[in-house]
Amino acid sequence: MAGPSGYSLASNWFTQLLAQLAVANSITKSQLCVFLYVAGGQVPGTGIAQYTQQEITDGLNRLAAQNDAKQITRSTVNRAIKALCGYKWIEQVGNGKVRLNPTLWFQGNSAAQHEVLAEIAVEHDHDPAAFPYNIGPTPRQEAFDFEGTENYGRQERTG
Repeated sequence: MAGPSGYSLASNWFTQLLAQLAVANSITKSQLCVFLYVAGGQVPGTGIAQYTQQEITDGLNRLAAQNDAKQITRSTVNRAIKALCGYKWIEQVGNGKVRLNPTLWFQGNSAAQHEVLAEIAVEHDHDPAAFPYNIGPTPRQEAFDFEGTENYGRQERTG
């Protein structure tokens, strides 16, 4: 384990999906960075990260400020949080508190994870369409026009 922050249970499916969504430009760099930053700051066993949007902004900018690099703005963090809530990766549970979807990423053991999932189910009246289910975004599909490409994939070798 690197660093003093402990470790998390992460869904293998979700970690691969994060990479796929990033490559497919289905999520923004800002959304990915905000999610990962918040995931690393969970209070163990709760699924809750206690950050205001300004604290997330400041935390993400820590290295960029030292290197005079481009920094993320608070308004961009705000938009990213709204998108992540829409994807059901996180939910806001109070001023300065964000709950991560414990089926995706959870700091703690599986017993604590199941307790948090049970609490969430009660809070959302066991609604199967509510957080933490129906995880988005739906990956975009791109249609290709192969008309006129009869020899697609075959090339003559010339040397």
